[in-house]
Amino acid sequence: MSNIDHLKQQAAARALEFVGNGMRLGLGSGSTSEAFINLLGARVRGGLDVVGVPTSERTAQLARSLGIVLGDLNDLAPLDLCIDGADESDYNLDLIKGGGGALLREKIVAASAKRMIVMIHGPKLVEKMGAFPLPIEVIEFGHVETARRIQAVAAELGYGTPAVKLRHKGDAVYKTDSNNVIYDVAFGPVIAETEKLATALSCVPGVVDHGLYIGIAKTLIVARPEGIEVRERG
Repeated sequence: MSNIDHLKQQAAARALEFVGNGMRLGLGSGSTSEAFINLLGARVRGGLDVVGVPTSERTAQLARSLGIVLGDLNDLAPLDLCIDGADESDYNLDLIKGGGGALLREKIVAASAKRMIVMIHGPKLVEKMGAFPLPIEVIEFGHVETARRIQAVAAELGYGTPAVKLRHKGDAVYKTDSNNVIYDVAFGPVIAETEKLATALSCVPGVVDHGLYIGIAKTLIVARPEGIEVRERG
């Protein structure tokens, strides 16, 4: 196991401490979330009674393979907890998510939970976000024109003309579980007014949603070699 994988395991184990019997859980996507789901599956086999709402088809497949009962968000909301990873977090617990492509369903599930707990390892906690390219989910129809509008919005807000790159998987255009495409926008580590940028991007015709999670996360678990830090939104 690599050092990073070990830190992900530690963050996942700490997140599991928040889970209680009878809870309705949002189950995130990505490698850290998968570490958590594997630990959760062991607890379920030991008698823990929970029901989960997956944020991706991959998460659903993993959870079912481990015997975790899954349900429909429409029937289970509000959820007690949503537990997920992130690509970046600032010190206000605002996030960039979507590197794995599940940002839309992840955000819907997180917004449907009483509390979102986020697991990261140390380098992902940053003063200003944007070193990780911001994923933006876009409807396929007219997506090239939508990308131009995204770049124009960035320029209007003082971010210059960041590269706006259509995501591929191999030689094919990447498609989300909702059959949309993703553009990754290379702002660089300069995103300042996160809420203003999030609002502006949401207003672009053709944008389904973006990977800025503003005011959603309540608890951040940061795993470092020297130990675990738990940060709460003030």
